[in-house]
Amino acid sequence: MMDTATPKRTFKQVGTRPPRPDGIDKVKGRALYGADVTAPGMLTGAILRSPHAHAEIRSIDISAAAALPGVKAVVTGADLVAQTDDFLRDIQENCLAAGKALYDGHAVAAVAAISADVARAALKLIKVDYRPLPHVTDVDLAMRHDAPVVQAGRSLESVPAGMSANVTHHCEFGHGDVAAGFAKADLVVERSFTTAATHQGYIEPHACLAAMNADGKADLWCCTQGQYNVRTLCAALLGMEASQLRVTASEIGGGFGGKTTVFIEPVALALSRQSGRPVKIVMTRDEVFRATGPTVSSSIDVKIGMRRDGRITAAEAHLRYSGGAFQCGTVDMGAQAAFAAYDLSAVRTFGWNALTNRPKEAAYRAPGAPQAIYAVESVVDELCQMLGLDPLDVRLMNAARKGTKSSYGPTFDDIGLIATLEAAKAHPHYHAPLAEGQGRGLSAGFWFNFGGNTCVSLNVNTDGTVGITEGNPDIGGSRASISLMAAEELGIPYEQIRTIIADTSSLGHNDVTDGSRVTFAVGLATIKAAQDAIKKMCGRAAKIWGIDEEAVEWKDGAAMPAGPNAGKFPPMTLAEIAAVSFQTGGPIAGHYEFNADGAGVSFGVHLCDIEVDRETGATKVLRYTVFQDAGKAVHPSYVEGQMQGGAAQGIGWALNEEYIYGADGRLQNPGFLDYRIPVASDLPSIETVILEIPNPGHPYGVRGVGETSIVPPLAALSNAVSRAIGTRMASLPMSPPRILKALSGK
Repeated sequence: MMDTATPKRTFKQVGTRPPRPDGIDKVKGRALYGADVTAPGMLTGAILRSPHAHAEIRSIDISAAAALPGVKAVVTGADLVAQTDDFLRDIQENCLAAGKALYDGHAVAAVAAISADVARAALKLIKVDYRPLPHVTDVDLAMRHDAPVVQAGRSLESVPAGMSANVTHHCEFGHGDVAAGFAKADLVVERSFTTAATHQGYIEPHACLAAMNADGKADLWCCTQGQYNVRTLCAALLGMEASQLRVTASEIGGGFGGKTTVFIEPVALALSRQSGRPVKIVMTRDEVFRATGPTVSSSIDVKIGMRRDGRITAAEAHLRYSGGAFQCGTVDMGAQAAFAAYDLSAVRTFGWNALTNRPKEAAYRAPGAPQAIYAVESVVDELCQMLGLDPLDVRLMNAARKGTKSSYGPTFDDIGLIATLEAAKAHPHYHAPLAEGQGRGLSAGFWFNFGGNTCVSLNVNTDGTVGITEGNPDIGGSRASISLMAAEELGIPYEQIRTIIADTSSLGHNDVTDGSRVTFAVGLATIKAAQDAIKKMCGRAAKIWGIDEEAVEWKDGAAMPAGPNAGKFPPMTLAEIAAVSFQTGGPIAGHYEFNADGAGVSFGVHLCDIEVDRETGATKVLRYTVFQDAGKAVHPSYVEGQMQGGAAQGIGWALNEEYIYGADGRLQNPGFLDYRIPVASDLPSIETVILEIPNPGHPYGVRGVGETSIVPPLAALSNAVSRAIGTRMASLPMSPPRILKALSGK
């Protein structure tokens, strides 16, 4: 559903709902994903993984595996180029262990063979001499001084003296006198919360095909959210020049942040280099869970003071995140996002990252924000209950707005939080009656949105059609959105434009598809590239007419004289100009490359009704409504899908999903049988309300929408369950055993 209350610019193409350009290929099975790519003479790669949560690797004997008939290559961590940069060293040692296995499933060695059976047999012949070490998988335990040290010497200068060696990062944000603010409060609530690590839930496993030639040039095909990033990382780990490695992104079967780095790609390249043949690696589901990046797990303390009228006087949060066995800065984003929805005069947020014997964290939509905002919104809701206040009215009273100094520093420009809250209050969902055993939860959410390095090329074909080349894998409908913005700017039908994703040798650098940056940044570059092409087409028309370029303007897809003094010439359409382009100066193309800024923050509000069975602890989500500011919904169907998808993933995160580690430090549920994501029968029909408060940083007002929708669900669901059972929940997921435990008062 679209909000119609806000005055809007009139668009002809943007805001429509044309068919998705990838739809036919995907439903007919023609679309090529990472595992679909093949090559003549291709070998099968397989990876040996540690069975220990933490162990010294004293030796690796690969001789028997290398001698097995059909085995063409065997590599270990020694076959990657040792890195001195901390970030690259972490990537290198995560791809193939160096000296220590740091978590259950850590890659130790790899083989390439003529078949999967031979590869598996070879793995069994590799002899690894492990010396098991004490392990720690809990973030609070990892921060204790007597905790096993995961990696020594990894603490940054930001970490205060005297902390555990596992604490690698510390941050602090805020302003005002917090102590004085708490003294002004009529009620202060302080609570502690925990959230489990969760998986992004993408269905397609990681897969790649690497082919390195004898001359050192290589091609890599993989499912990724950023082929340029893959090139940069792989080139460094293989000791190659970036120009010698071409990376092509396949269609992607889900990523949500989990495919923003490399795990198997450098290994496949190393195997191909050694064997002289193409090597394909496809992860099993077990490997995806044990060895790729889940979210951070967290432990959070929140303290908020409120007056009887609902005004928040002070707020403070302490966030402890674990990004696994390697350094992680996700806590920065959590600490900045925690109180971003509120206009506060006194606020302080502290964050710490601690190493644990778990896989290296990867992004999951809005990394770090859902956990922090879950804790904050839970305490706000409890204060509203204790003071007998309407939770929407309290949020409206304290809401950040234009001119608010945010809790993390910047002053907000035009933002849509007030509009989303007002839309939620006016919606029938908020006023619908509830039955016994049911509860209604509410949460606001926030995400920064990003711009970043972007490059786009737009080519005008001689038949009047247009081809756009951009460098970001389409994980949320960006090909359609980019084509719509180009059609809008050029003044031609959407159907005459085709957008494709370039390989790394065909276009300049583009940052990873993450942070809700693509529709904003690539869309802005596309508009600029279209304007570049329009300027050239106006020049061609001027040449044909024999007038100055400045005397020609572009309107409704055609060049025309800018006024009566320019002469009386009939408009020349894009197709007419393109048809004679070879006679007027050659091909016509527009280009634009820049580092985009001004992405504009995004806010959302979620309402959730839930029913709890007090005998079994089972929950049923009855109704769910998402309100979100999209700036401008370029393709509303895709925007609605992003909003619904974030809510669905948040429902799973809040109610069922978690990585479960045993006392031995090994993952107990590495698969969708025991790691339960929501299926259709678990979900209600998720209603969406799109608000459009234009982003001043984009000519069409666009804001990113992919991240914000996963931020509010954790708190909305927790608040609903807490109100339904009359007891505050403080740990996620809220599985039936945890709800029964809360009901029993234990």
